[in-house]
Amino acid sequence: MKTLLSRISMAVLAVAAPASAIAQMNHDHSMMSNPTMSMAATKSAPAEGEVRKVDRAVGTVTLKHGPLTAFNMPPMTMTFVAKQPALLANVKEGDRVRFNPEMGKDGARVVSTLEVVKN
Repeated sequence: MKTLLSRISMAVLAVAAPASAIAQMNHDHSMMSNPTMSMAATKSAPAEGEVRKVDRAVGTVTLKHGPLTAFNMPPMTMTFVAKQPALLANVKEGDRVRFNPEMGKDGARVVSTLEVVKN
């Protein structure tokens, strides 16, 4: 009986341990489960970056940006959806820009403002 209980306990741990490890990894490393990276569309702080690509037909802009303090994100290159298509009218590849990043309700990365920084 003791052997049977031991085997059952080991089987339960073998199943639970990977799920627990995955949950812990998601908690530590996933933007989606990090409370500071919530989907609240109102959370925003100005950031700066460089335009890498503009796709006006789709309504997106790819930015190489500095830290996004509102989301605890390090510098990287990301594609954002323009909240208003008109935001993309005056930007081109290579422009230095100031923008407000937001997380949309559907998890999309959004820019609510986008302006070229004059040197």
